[in-house]
Amino acid sequence: MNADIKQAKCIAVLGTGSDVGKSVVATALCRIFSDSGYKVAPYKAQNMSNNSGVTPEGLEMGRAQIVQAEAARIAPHVDMNPVLLKPVTQVGSQVVLLGKVHKDLSAAQYYREKAKLWNTACGALDRLRRTNDVVVLEGAGSCAEVNLMARDIVNLKMAAYAGAPVILTADIDRGGVFAQIVGTLACLNKAEQDMISGFIINRFRGDIALFKDGVDWIEKKTGKPVFGVLPWVNHHIPNEDSVVIEHCTAKTDPVQTPTVLVVRTPHISNFTDFDALMQVEGLGVDFVEHPRNLSAYKAVILPGSKSTRSDLQWLARTGWTREIQTYAQKGGHILGICGGYQMLGSKVYDPQGLEGPWGTTDGLGLLPVETVLKAPKTTTISVFEWEDAPGLGYEIHMGRTVSCGLIDSGKAANTGLLHVKERNRQSCTAFDGTMAGSGRIMGTYMHGFFDSAPIVKKWLSLLGLSDLEPPQSCGLQGRDSQYNMIARHFAGHVDVAAISNAMNLM
Repeated sequence: MNADIKQAKCIAVLGTGSDVGKSVVATALCRIFSDSGYKVAPYKAQNMSNNSGVTPEGLEMGRAQIVQAEAARIAPHVDMNPVLLKPVTQVGSQVVLLGKVHKDLSAAQYYREKAKLWNTACGALDRLRRTNDVVVLEGAGSCAEVNLMARDIVNLKMAAYAGAPVILTADIDRGGVFAQIVGTLACLNKAEQDMISGFIINRFRGDIALFKDGVDWIEKKTGKPVFGVLPWVNHHIPNEDSVVIEHCTAKTDPVQTPTVLVVRTPHISNFTDFDALMQVEGLGVDFVEHPRNLSAYKAVILPGSKSTRSDLQWLARTGWTREIQTYAQKGGHILGICGGYQMLGSKVYDPQGLEGPWGTTDGLGLLPVETVLKAPKTTTISVFEWEDAPGLGYEIHMGRTVSCGLIDSGKAANTGLLHVKERNRQSCTAFDGTMAGSGRIMGTYMHGFFDSAPIVKKWLSLLGLSDLEPPQSCGLQGRDSQYNMIARHFAGHVDVAAISNAMNLM
């Protein structure tokens, strides 16, 4: 970048591993710097996640950076996450470049396009630095994966490009925090070690005073400061990593506590759709991988999916299909969102092989609709109503869902669960979703369906749970209070001034 052009100060939040708290640390810094009067932008060169969202321009990016943009009090923009990888198989991903689908690539093909992706990522960061005072970079996984570092574009290489001091974040709750920190440094060369300005130890439980000897040992061993030790805190900031729901078992007794079961499919996406439900006092929300008798559950939800046909085949192979159909026949309530909506229909056609080999897969047959997968991808921020309940959500899907027998007619499914009033800031009169079984079986493309207290209340009442109350604040209002909370928590335990000094910000 030309030295005469404005360059925002940068800080990079890297980690000793996945799910150590990088996203939350970056979110806290975005709110703290915004509170200090700086114009702040988040940035992650490459995100691998099926948790994505939509910008005001109708482009797609990772939800973690959308959350961080909200914390920074600015609109999300695809420059904040220029490369998004959405895993489709164990060895391949759909590549979203600057908000638009680029192509599906295997790991080997992806590495062959590394130069293009690196240049795209650098250009995005350059643009952010020209229009902001501070850019908070987030890394991915561990910054010391020695077999990947030569091809990595998101961790130390990007921090070096930005000239950003690095905060190394470690998670003490999983154990071995000393080995996490010292072992990470041992995997780096001298120049890379010098980029690490200090450490944040996350998710401490107990009396922090008892860890002073641990802090002293780390600082003496590494010659670098521990910026702070963050006590474990129960927050409701949306998670980026599906690792938080990797090991899924039923945790709530549905006989004792009214419980909603979310089927944890292999290609689950946008599981943050259910964050608001998880905040309803007196309601259990369980992500469950293995099929079970569903009769005691108040509702079953089929979530979004990055590979609808594959997940449908998994449902049939594991026995979930039989359990869900039996549950429906006995009067159970079922909701499908996006890919889950497609699964509830009679068939899913993939004539172009968008999700793998072309073909047709039988759905669950619980809604009178069928879906044809086709490009282009729909990406909208949508204002909608469910009867008298207002909502604001977003749509991300490839495919068109129509009433059975109307695939070639161009007519959409017309049962109209939701009235869509606006898409990407343009007024419209449209309908989304389908219902059957006197409203017991419902499907919608609308992510963020529950990010509205009136909708949560209406849905709970439909389940016979009208005595339960939604959280006081849902959606952006609720998240904003969480950003304030996590910023106060962070500032109370971390030396923010030392971080600012490392950035030459003060």
